Amino acid sequence: MFNILTGLAMGIVIFAITIGVGTVVLSKFGGSVASCPDIGSSGYTYNYTEETCTNDTDYTDGAYDPSTTAWVNTNALITDLGTTGLAGWTAAIIALAVGLIFIGALMGKRKY
Repeated sequence: MFNILTGLAMGIVIFAITIGVGTVVLSKFGGSVASCPDIGSSGYTYNYTEETCTNDTDYTDGAYDPSTTAWVNTNALITDLGTTGLAGWTAAIIALAVGLIFIGALMGKRKY
């Protein structure tokens, strides 16, 4: 029984690491392909810490998301990996796996 739980725990850890690394890699890739639109007379540059396009001279002008297709697609993938996507199913996967382990253990001890 503990061998099964150990395998389950290792699978969940690998699943979480994959999601975390995927999110970081996609975030860095999205920042490297981001280009800011040229709005008005002053230029916008990509701010890596906030992941938005900000105006270098007029900070009251606001911040915009980069408009490149690659940035938009990687941002959508990050959302799909995060809590609203694949990572949101982690709790359900754990509950289902543990429930199936207990059901299997109880059915295996049944005598006819």
